[in-house]
Amino acid sequence: MVPCGAVLWRRLLRKRWVLGVVFGLSLVYFISSTFKQEERMVRDRNLLQVQEHEQPILWKVKFSPGNSSQLSNQCRNSVQGKLLITDELGYICERKDVLLNGCCDVHVPSTRLYSCESCLPHGCCSVYEYCVSCCLQPSKQHLLERFLNRAAIAFQNLFMAVEDHFELCLAKCRTSSQSVQHENTYRDPIAKYCYGEYPPELLPV
Repeated sequence: MVPCGAVLWRRLLRKRWVLGVVFGLSLVYFISSTFKQEERMVRDRNLLQVQEHEQPILWKVKFSPGNSSQLSNQCRNSVQGKLLITDELGYICERKDVLLNGCCDVHVPSTRLYSCESCLPHGCCSVYEYCVSCCLQPSKQHLLERFLNRAAIAFQNLFMAVEDHFELCLAKCRTSSQSVQHENTYRDPIAKYCYGEYPPELLPV
């Protein structure tokens, strides 16, 4: 014999208004859960944006020039130049004058330390290796620190990856979106490698 409760429940489920109520309650629950989740996401996003603007960026750049290389008697260098190479101590030399340890041979007359040849006063140079050498001057530390403190969020991923002064200068002197206008023209087609705080002035259209 079927219990009375089960019979009543089956009869209720056959009525359309009962099914409508169940469906309505389910719909209300779904909408309310969706709105709560959206509100939570908006709140978390706003909190993240506030933290990004209020908290200073913890840069890890070390301005101890050549400390690791001096200990190991090895030098990192700019590698890519066909004619010139800059080592992490700030020396720039011809590629043929790079020693086996990666350092420029300082006994060669043409080797220069912290050379800003081809660089303009605003910090842009026409030769990448001169840009790096000039950027490595100890006197440029405060300029680079100011740049890092005001670096846009878009540049965080790039500059937070660098470990020291040399890596920062390598990254800073490479051409980037700061060096071009209209996405296909250099702001300054001659001095396009920049270590300065600000990009070159936009050329008139």
